[in-house]
Amino acid sequence: MRNDRIRELNDAFRRTFRGGKVMMTSGVYELPDCVKAEALLQVARFSEFTADNDPHDEHDFGSFDLVGRKLFWKIDYYDKDLVNGSEDPGDPERTTRVLTLMLAAEY
Repeated sequence: MRNDRIRELNDAFRRTFRGGKVMMTSGVYELPDCVKAEALLQVARFSEFTADNDPHDEHDFGSFDLVGRKLFWKIDYYDKDLVNGSEDPGDPERTTRVLTLMLAAEY
């Protein structure tokens, strides 16, 4: 049940980019704007969750290929001050979601 709520919050954030922060590594940031825009669309539309890439059924990680590069995205859960991890990722009042988009080579 707890994972259901976390998954719902992650899906809503990933699809709208509301309710958290979106970060890009330097490798992604240096890509042309049109590629970055397409990468964000790929994240928002991502639905290929499997037991291998989503073992906790939280929809907090994905990967895809774009312009000959493998990209990863990951959602992490922080407290409201972005100092520590969230004590309860299922509670949006106590959690700030941070989605990081990165080149696989930067992982």
